Amino acid sequence: MRSQTKYILTKAEVHAHAEDWLGTALRLEYQGYKCSTSTVLQVLLLAAARVVSVFAACRDLADAPSDQTIRNALAATLPDIAELQRRLNLALVTRVPRALRRKSRMVAIDLTLIPYHGRPALDKKEIFRGEPKSGTTHFHAYATAVVLHKGYRYTLALVRVEYGDSMKEVIQRLLAIVRRRGVNIRFLLLDKGFFSVEVIAYLLRAGHGFILPAVVCGRKPKYRKTPPCGLRALLKKKNGYYQATIAAGQTKEKPKTSVTVNICVASKYFTHEETGRRRRKRLLYVVSKVRRTPEEMRELYRKRFGIETSYRQMNEAKIKTCTRDPGLRLLFVGIALVLRNVWVWIHFRFAKRKYSAEPQLFLELLRFQEMLLWIAQVVQQALGADKTLGLDRDTYKRLMAHRHT
Repeated sequence: MRSQTKYILTKAEVHAHAEDWLGTALRLEYQGYKCSTSTVLQVLLLAAARVVSVFAACRDLADAPSDQTIRNALAATLPDIAELQRRLNLALVTRVPRALRRKSRMVAIDLTLIPYHGRPALDKKEIFRGEPKSGTTHFHAYATAVVLHKGYRYTLALVRVEYGDSMKEVIQRLLAIVRRRGVNIRFLLLDKGFFSVEVIAYLLRAGHGFILPAVVCGRKPKYRKTPPCGLRALLKKKNGYYQATIAAGQTKEKPKTSVTVNICVASKYFTHEETGRRRRKRLLYVVSKVRRTPEEMRELYRKRFGIETSYRQMNEAKIKTCTRDPGLRLLFVGIALVLRNVWVWIHFRFAKRKYSAEPQLFLELLRFQEMLLWIAQVVQQALGADKTLGLDRDTYKRLMAHRHT
C-alpha cells in the first residue's frame, strides 16, 4: 500500500496493528502446554479474516493446537460478559483518529439483529425478539454508535441488547461511551426501531439533536365517516414541518405519557418500474435541533444507510460459530468491528490527502477484504498453513465448492 507520501505499509505491519489492538484491550492471559495467549489471538484473527469457524482455522494450521484447546483457553481467560463488553469497547478506540475530535460529528445509532435458531445458554433474556428474518424471530442483538462523515464510518461503541431491555437505556449506554471517547455529537441519526415516546422524551430532555423516522400510527380513515388522526393524518400533507403529539399506552408499570414533537414530512415522488405510474413515497421524521428543508432532511437521513455497509463488512470478518455462549458470540462480533476500525484507522494514518480541512481518504489503496487477506497470510506463514487450503479466499472457496460437487 502506497500513500501520497510514498510510505509503504507491509502485511506484517497490518497484522501487528490488528494483534496489538485486540491483545492490549482484551488482556487475555493463558499459558498452556501447547497453547499461549499469542496463539489464541493468531487463530482468532485467521478465523475472522477467512470467515470460518475456529475448528476450520485450526484444521488448516500445522503448528496450531486443536480447536478444543482454543475453546478451553477462551473459557479459562475470558471475563464475564459485562467486562468483556467493556474491553471490546476499549479495543474499538485503541487509536481514535484525531480528525474525529476536531469538530462535532454526526453519529448513527443502529440495532443489528443476528438470526439465531437455537436455545438460550442460561437465560431466555439472552435472545432478543423481533420481526421475522431468515426464518426466525429470535436474534442475538447488538447496538452500535458509529461516526458518519464523508463516506467513512468509525465505530465508537458496542453494547449487547437483551430481551426486555429498554431502548432508552440502550441509547443512554451508547451515548455514555461516546462521551468518554471525546467525540462531540452534532446530532444523532436513529434507526426506526428506537421510535418510542420514552426515547424521544429522553433525547429532548438531554438536549440532543436527532432525526428519527416516525412509525405511522393513529386511526385509519373510514369512508365518508371519520378522517384519519394522529401521525396518519400527516400522510396527506405537503412537504413541510408540523407539530404532533405522540402518546404511549398505559401499562401496569407505567402511566400514559405523551410528547409534542416536530414532524418533517419529506415525501418523494417516483415512477413505478412495472406499472410506469407516478407514486408518492411518504416519509415522516421526528426532528429536533436540525434545520434543513424537507428535501435536504431526506437526503441527510439517507447517509445513515452507510452504516449498513459497516454491518456487511462486519459479516465479512465475523467468525462462524454455532455456540450458545453469548459471551463468545459477543467476542466474535467485537473482533469483526475492531478489524474494521483498524482498516479505517490505517487509511486515516497512511492514505489521506494532507493539508485539507477535512480528511479525504483513498480507500481504493487498501480494500477491507485485501487487508483481511494480508492478516490471514501472515498468520498462515507463522503457524504453518496447509499448502492446499486457506491460502486466500478465492482458492479456499473454489476448493470447498469442488469438495461438495
